[in-house]
Amino acid sequence: MDNVDEPTDVRNGEELDAGRIEAFLKDTIDGLDGTLRLQQFPCGASNLTYLVTCGNREMVLRRPPFGTRAATAHDMGREYKVLSALSRHWPYAPKPLVYAEDDTVIGSPFYVMERCRGIILRRDIPAGILTGPGQVRALYERFVEVL
Repeated sequence: MDNVDEPTDVRNGEELDAGRIEAFLKDTIDGLDGTLRLQQFPCGASNLTYLVTCGNREMVLRRPPFGTRAATAHDMGREYKVLSALSRHWPYAPKPLVYAEDDTVIGSPFYVMERCRGIILRRDIPAGILTGPGQVRALYERFVEVL
């Protein structure tokens, strides 16, 4: 598994209506221009994550999975509120841009945030990232400092 998630084509059955999303975002986010393009991030757990590109601007859209789901397990409103509070005080949190509670745009609540690029640390550290015990220690010390 790579240490940087790159978006790919949207998975079959998880497509979104790009035209409806484009109209909604251009109505709610100032300065968006160009044609909207959607791709999907292939990794992650539970909620679906899409790269939304409009002109030169990159954003990330999060929505619950399709199908039956537990009522509170995929609460986009809660996720948006936590991220809104966190991003005001922690520079590593992406800034949320807009939340849509009703189902009229894509069939479920969703939110859009700015895209933050970086290395994603998962259970197994990717090969080549760390070359010795000193780097492992420094990584984990920095992780604790940032949190």
